[in-house]
Amino acid sequence: MRLPQLDRLFLTDSGLETDLIFNHGVDLPCFAAFTLLRDASGRRRLADYYRRHLDIARAAGTGFILESTGWRASADWGEQLGIDNGELNTLNRQGVELLHSLRTEYQTEALPIIVSGCIGPRGDGYVPDTNFSADAAEAYHRTQVASLAAAAPDMITAMTLTTVDEAIGIVRAAQAAGLPVVISFTLETDGRLPSGTTLGDAIAAVDAATDGVAAYFMVNCAHPSHFEPAIEAGAPWLDRLRGLRANASQCSHAELDVMTSLDAGDPATLANEYAALLARLPQLTVLGGCCGTDARHVAAIAAACTGQPMHKTA
Repeated sequence: MRLPQLDRLFLTDSGLETDLIFNHGVDLPCFAAFTLLRDASGRRRLADYYRRHLDIARAAGTGFILESTGWRASADWGEQLGIDNGELNTLNRQGVELLHSLRTEYQTEALPIIVSGCIGPRGDGYVPDTNFSADAAEAYHRTQVASLAAAAPDMITAMTLTTVDEAIGIVRAAQAAGLPVVISFTLETDGRLPSGTTLGDAIAAVDAATDGVAAYFMVNCAHPSHFEPAIEAGAPWLDRLRGLRANASQCSHAELDVMTSLDAGDPATLANEYAALLARLPQLTVLGGCCGTDARHVAAIAAACTGQPMHKTA
């Protein structure tokens, strides 16, 4: 199927883990938000988080992409958290099932909603594992993709990827499961992946190795100023780039790694930077946030990029 976010503006959520940890005092070892699915109070907290963002999309007249909590719900992270593969399988499915229930609650003709099964890198998302081959990545991520696929999401989204090989492996794993897949790379302050590859070369390499089957590409966990150096006017790969989930902070990954307080930046400033990028890259149709952002930032981005009044967030 053709994903509807390719044809109109869709919002998505913000920095789930940093919002819960710093703004709501939730303890999330390893940034593993999926662990909240283990009990009713955690599921309510997650549902409330998503509802804050869905209300913004409804007010702005956009679509919305619901991303599951699976960013840390793969085998190596489960082992660190003392969670076995059986429970990981259950929690991945429950994460998607929660989104289906929210779609039933919110979706209208004016508010189309896509349910996405989210996965993250095998490593920490800032340091590239250059010894992790495409074949090894496919084998590693296949299990989580299968768990997510069992709950029938519309697509798979892989976020905060640092190497081409891991992206290739994930595309192959999703293709084997019969699901559309979106690849989102993270960038350093120079506009390159942490592995040193340029964004354009990374997108071209993934497409070349997978016959271009990825639905589209995104950038996340980087400030818009980090994205700027990657833009090559007129480059054909730019047409494959359809989404941005930026950090509120201009700090580098190394700086963010050692921070003990949240750098939430200024929502209005970030929103204006999004609007400026959208003017240059009108193919960007998926907009949300990453580390340091919350519903306030997404509301500001929606207002700046749609011209609609800003939705008041709690």
